Amino acid sequence: GGLWKKQDLVAVKAPVFSMAKLTGVDTYLGPEMKSTGEVMGIDKTFSAAVAKALMASGLMLPEKGSILLSIADRSKAEAVPMIRQLSEAGYTLYATSGTAAMIRGLDIDVTEVPKAHETEHPNTVDVITDGTVNAVVNTIEGDRMSLEDGFEIRRAAVDMRIPCYTSLDTARVAVECLSSGGAQYNVRPLSWYRGDMV
Repeated sequence: GGLWKKQDLVAVKAPVFSMAKLTGVDTYLGPEMKSTGEVMGIDKTFSAAVAKALMASGLMLPEKGSILLSIADRSKAEAVPMIRQLSEAGYTLYATSGTAAMIRGLDIDVTEVPKAHETEHPNTVDVITDGTVNAVVNTIEGDRMSLEDGFEIRRAAVDMRIPCYTSLDTARVAVECLSSGGAQYNVRPLSWYRGDMV
């Protein structure tokens, strides 16, 4: 039927957004936004294919590092397993006040960071721009001030070219790649994936 025979492979496609080229624009993805391209990870397992797709799209977490968490109230319960995995992977956690209180309630170490509009320093934008954190999870919710803070966080992350997750689903997949002992994947010639070589 014109289709290639079934292969023992998994392929994962990921969109790519050129946010760094759009100065001053919010990076939160709405339903009307279109990607400027896409990448695909192919390997023998789902986790390996996902790791490749995340690396190619610039969303892979480093094996060790620190992360800023600013999670909407409605998403906090869903984020608990991911936060535990980050802690177990040895990540240093930074968080805004509400998220930090939730993390402390899990008996996990966290450094509380003031929001961008607050007068204390270092604040959320400072820890991004000075290189303290290697990634950001910022889910959207709240009043006008919360939305403005989220914009500042996401914009700083894009400007510093570090992974910024606005969806817990994507963040969770990236963290699962860490918790499985880091990204385990094959580096092979294209002919190997086509089945020409063993």
